[in-house]
Amino acid sequence: MERLQKVIANSGYTSRRKAEELISLGKVKVNGSIVRELGTKVNEEDIIEVEGKVLEKNEKKVYYMLNKPRGVISSVTDELKRKTVVSLIDTNLRIYPIGRLDYDTTGLLLLTNDGCLANLLMHPKNEIEKKYIAKIEGVLSPSEFYGLKKGIVIEGRKVIPTYLKVRKETENNSIVEISIIEGRNHIVKKIFESLGHPVLKLKRESYAFLSLGNLKSGEYRELSLKEVKKLYSLK
Repeated sequence: MERLQKVIANSGYTSRRKAEELISLGKVKVNGSIVRELGTKVNEEDIIEVEGKVLEKNEKKVYYMLNKPRGVISSVTDELKRKTVVSLIDTNLRIYPIGRLDYDTTGLLLLTNDGCLANLLMHPKNEIEKKYIAKIEGVLSPSEFYGLKKGIVIEGRKVIPTYLKVRKETENNSIVEISIIEGRNHIVKKIFESLGHPVLKLKRESYAFLSLGNLKSGEYRELSLKEVKKLYSLK
């Protein structure tokens, strides 16, 4: 017997958090009856329906790395009919992004139908490092740079970059490389905005040990079995 939300996530239908939301909204049925209680346990013989679709069991697991272009939503669907990251991947399986990148942020994004891996990588305790390249307005002063290296408080919680380097400076802006293990929404933008240097462009260059390599904007590739096993080992 396993918790319903875990079974839904492990099937690859969606993340565990989203599964819990769907259960609370009454969009999940077990053996024909709506279930709203989180933590309800089910077994292999139970028939589970999510949003009117019967959950398929033992679906093939797939793993993709996408170089997300600007102006694409990190979602499965979009109410405003904007292009989503899922629409860029040629697959008949129901996949979803692991985490998200903002609409105007580009770079490395992982997509899968493996709920176990998605939950592992998004859990804060596993401290997955992400590296970003930010084009910011203005130039960081020495005190701002070294203050940021020591850590900065954003919305009541301290953020300490694991790596920080200024790649290039001009009179009006700077290119800064920053690595963090934070997962809060818009956190990189909030870091630089708090210093008075709004982010003009932002790109994620790496995720854990994975990097974009030669992937061009909008291109994707499947992860190798070795890469998937290495991601699982990050727990």
